[in-house]
Amino acid sequence: MVTHQIIGDRRTTLSIEDLAALRENLHEQRLFRQEQLQQLAAAATNATEALPTRQTASRIEVRVKLAASARMVLADVEAALQRMDEGRYGACHLCRGPVDRELLTIVPQARYCGRCRRVREAGR
Repeated sequence: MVTHQIIGDRRTTLSIEDLAALRENLHEQRLFRQEQLQQLAAAATNATEALPTRQTASRIEVRVKLAASARMVLADVEAALQRMDEGRYGACHLCRGPVDRELLTIVPQARYCGRCRRVREAGR
C-alpha cells in the first residue's frame, strides 16, 4: 500500500492506520449497499405480485431510483477498494495530486481532490 505524503502537510498524509480504517469503512459501505439492493429487489418482487395501482407504480419508481443510486455508490466503493489494492488510493483522478485526508474520512470513495471536484461541479 502506498501512503501519500507531502512533507509537513498532515491534511494529505495517509498512515497505514488511516488506510486500514478507510478500508474497513469501505467494506461496511459495500455490505450495506449489497443488503440494500437485496431488500429493494425483494420489495420489487412483492410489489409486482400486488394489483397495479397508482400508489404501487410510484413506489416501484422510487425503488428503481434507490436501486440505481445504491448500484452507483456500490460501484464507487468497489473502485476505491480496487485502487487501494493497486496502491493508487488517495490520488486525484484528474491532477494525480493527493486527495485531502479529511475528505477521504468523510467520503472514502472520493476520486477527486477538492480543487478538481469544484472544477467538475462548476462545469455541470
